[in-house]
Amino acid sequence: MALGLGAVAALGLAPLGWAWLSVLAFATAIGLLSLAAPWRIAAWRGWAFGTGYFAVALSWIVEPFLVDIGRHGWMAPFALLLMAGGLALFWALAFGVAARLGQTRRHRVLLLIPLLTAVEMARSYLFTGFPWALIGHIWIGWPQMQAASVIGAHGLTLLTVAAAAVPALMAPARLALGALLGIAVLSLPVVQARMRVPDGPVAMADGGMTVRLVQPNAPQRQKWDPDMIPMFFERQLAYTAAAPETGGPTPDVVIWPETSIPYLLEYADPALRQVAEAAGDAQVILGLQRRERDGRWYNMLAVLSPDGEVQARYDKHHLVPFGEYMPLMSVFARMGVFGLAANETGGYSAGPGPAVLDLGAAGRILPLICYEAIFPNDIARAPERADWIVQITNDAWFGQVSGPYQHLAMAQLRAVEQGVPLVRAANTGVSAAFDPYGRALGTVPLGEAGFVDVPLAAALRPTPYARWGDSPVLAVLIVLASAALMKRKPISG
Repeated sequence: MALGLGAVAALGLAPLGWAWLSVLAFATAIGLLSLAAPWRIAAWRGWAFGTGYFAVALSWIVEPFLVDIGRHGWMAPFALLLMAGGLALFWALAFGVAARLGQTRRHRVLLLIPLLTAVEMARSYLFTGFPWALIGHIWIGWPQMQAASVIGAHGLTLLTVAAAAVPALMAPARLALGALLGIAVLSLPVVQARMRVPDGPVAMADGGMTVRLVQPNAPQRQKWDPDMIPMFFERQLAYTAAAPETGGPTPDVVIWPETSIPYLLEYADPALRQVAEAAGDAQVILGLQRRERDGRWYNMLAVLSPDGEVQARYDKHHLVPFGEYMPLMSVFARMGVFGLAANETGGYSAGPGPAVLDLGAAGRILPLICYEAIFPNDIARAPERADWIVQITNDAWFGQVSGPYQHLAMAQLRAVEQGVPLVRAANTGVSAAFDPYGRALGTVPLGEAGFVDVPLAAALRPTPYARWGDSPVLAVLIVLASAALMKRKPISG
């Protein structure tokens, strides 16, 4: 039952977004904890619940292993099982500790609220972090999402778990009342959303900037095929040089996706000059790779000058474990196991960290490459506040079902948290631009080739979350856990 409830709870995430069904599943699972049982049984229930949740939420994780089935296909089922079962250990810990320390039904539930939120926060930071499919992500696209401007994704998780726990705190005869109170708790952020989000469009950036997002739609199996590379490159050049749709303004900035240039930086001068020529007066931001003389490879973003020279660059710093680099590389190399994006050195090297690039009249941008958009704590480490966020990504690795939409949703949430517009160019989609309230200004759908011109929205003043990050939520968790523990009665000898 717990396994099935976890699977249902994951339906609140993109692309379905059935948030209220997800809340019902969490409420039922928390009700299971409230039943009298040894802590080991509670931990097993928590693990089963988490395994069902992550197995559905991360089902897309098999897709990268199917790109080259001959080399990596055998890893696909193990990857999903290990990820789902491994992440579920965090939930098992929360359920088990709550049952071990809780002395009554209500006490166990009260302990679970901060504990489950805390382990979700822990998995966002430990072992390089993996804040994908957080419980609070079920509200992306709903009015409740706006609360992230104050409390972030972990605050949304705390709010969700607390509301789902209310029925279990009530006497059985008052279960309906508990359900209504839980709904009321989750409806409070709707009021904040109504007050925060204006009815009309947001103000545009100074100078009325227009950004063009280019999406070549190169499937991962074909992306590096020598016979297909020229076609995808020419397609991007054509989209860059195309006249604005419906007579709109010409773009001021053109953005290509991650690794959209098929040559290493040291050999890319002719291609970069072609890109700059196609862009005319527009600045171009694009992704490519470079290799240092010492053999290290970097996944980078480059800003081109009008003559095709690289005037600014950024190296990706938060790499994907087992994808862009291999932990314990020497051990895995002896077994013939390399990262999915491996080159002759076994992967990429990490850049120095978050950076802000000055585009002159186009303002300052915070560049993010693919996976980096899921880490709000990395954005907080930027040296200064940017005027807008640019994400270039290759979501062809994620398939065509849930992965690209979940990645898109997390980028949308970053805009809300920071109060800063975000634009993303994705190889196979979804390319999109969001205003600082997370409202879409334009998109290129998944699996389609094309481009879209979007107005660049102006940034808001720093949000409470931009100023304080997760510190307030962490403080609340400490207070809640301490209060719940103080309710423990001493056990007499």
